[in-house]
Amino acid sequence: MRTLHSWFTSTADRLPDEIALVVAGQQWTYRELDRVARSVAAVVAEIAPRRPARIGLLAAQSVGAYAGYLGVIRGGNAVVPMHVDYPAERNRQVVEVAKLDALIVDDGRDVEFAEDLDLPVIEIGSEDARQVSAAPVADAVEDADDAQDIAYILFTSGSTGVPKGVPIRHRNLDAFVRYHLDRYGVGPGCRLSQTFGLTFDPSVFDMAVAWGSGATLVVPSRAELIDPVEFVNNHALTHWYSLPSIVSWVHDSGSLEPGSLPTLRRSLFAGEQLTLEQARVWSDAAPNSTIENLYGPTELTITVTAYQLPADREAWPATKNGTVPIGPVYPHLEGRIDPVTGELQVRGPQRFDGYLDPADNVGRFWGPDAEGDADSVDRSVDDAAWYRTGDRMTDVNGDLVHLGRLDEQVKIMGRRLELGDVEAALRRWAGVGDVVVVVGSAPAGELQLTAVYTGAAVDAGELRSRLLPNMPVHMVPARFVHVEAFPLNANGKIDRQACRAL
Repeated sequence: MRTLHSWFTSTADRLPDEIALVVAGQQWTYRELDRVARSVAAVVAEIAPRRPARIGLLAAQSVGAYAGYLGVIRGGNAVVPMHVDYPAERNRQVVEVAKLDALIVDDGRDVEFAEDLDLPVIEIGSEDARQVSAAPVADAVEDADDAQDIAYILFTSGSTGVPKGVPIRHRNLDAFVRYHLDRYGVGPGCRLSQTFGLTFDPSVFDMAVAWGSGATLVVPSRAELIDPVEFVNNHALTHWYSLPSIVSWVHDSGSLEPGSLPTLRRSLFAGEQLTLEQARVWSDAAPNSTIENLYGPTELTITVTAYQLPADREAWPATKNGTVPIGPVYPHLEGRIDPVTGELQVRGPQRFDGYLDPADNVGRFWGPDAEGDADSVDRSVDDAAWYRTGDRMTDVNGDLVHLGRLDEQVKIMGRRLELGDVEAALRRWAGVGDVVVVVGSAPAGELQLTAVYTGAAVDAGELRSRLLPNMPVHMVPARFVHVEAFPLNANGKIDRQACRAL
């Protein structure tokens, strides 16, 4: 088994002069980025002598973010990406829950919260990095090579308000990287997007696949993300990977015209349901590209399924909710659908070993001894246990179709319905853009549906007249809210809680 950074270092040894990274208007060869990462590893070893250490990374869209990432894991330590837009109190929580030993930041970050906690801070400025990249590092740290080490820890929102830490080990990533390098055949000359922030695990796909193969990782600035079409064309990207909601947003802005993305060869989407309409719009814009829909929770190491749409539009599948299938579970993993709930459960080498706080493991695994004794302090997870994704699936001719979350089933007018089914019906019959349906309480206390939609604004009465001939009355939303664009969370996903607040 190989470690995540060893995929990078082997490429740096083999192709030192290829461009590894384009960020903040600068190019960095594999040799140059390798030298900066080695320098970071040496500083981390000096400041945080505990092994393995946990190092926070408060950096984005800079060479410091990527050299910092590589430098931390190179020494056998765990990197803990932190969101640069989160309030200080949220990042303070991450510091305390993860028990961080030090913090890496790039130019100009406010680190007052870290100073209050007496947390050592390592700043990686772009000018200093450029100087370091010009010469070998004299006191470089020997590369760690234990695949059992934790590579990164990501935090998801816990139901109690305390972030839940998800540790992913190098051995989990090894299975993932090997499969995707073989699947996509990426290599020198390929240019991959990095639309995801480092706190969102699809970003690891971009880094690992690019750097494991000798391709170039291209990181957009915030300004470039506002116009993805110009970003793709200015950098001649060959591979695109993003949330599906970006498709709707760019299309609604009027800039996603047919043939506008000619350089793309492969287009990947994950993190949300990809609708067939979104796929059609993107396919028109990127006529030379295949389109794939990927799925996977953080706990299962990025993605565990993939479905590639056929080149022939006539052969595209028709699903009952209007979404693209997510495909079969990867061949090196096992998947099962719970016969009662329809929940997808997965196990295999990509499955993590359990949350940072073992108490969070309760209810998240299925199988004999999945959570150990209920009274056990460690609440360890058996290797044979299945991870419960919380996502409902149906199998259509060997390909899974994502139906929604288990917690999105509600009862309206005494009848059960799935919010995803309502959304699919509105996409088909309402004649609007994209739709998110949320549930809230009416003045009398009963539950009611609200549809938040994009596209052209339509009178609520007209929307109901379009829907009632085609939908049961209990599925027709009580309220309709038009927005120019959906509110997004810190990872760029549609923020359903914010939609509910509307």
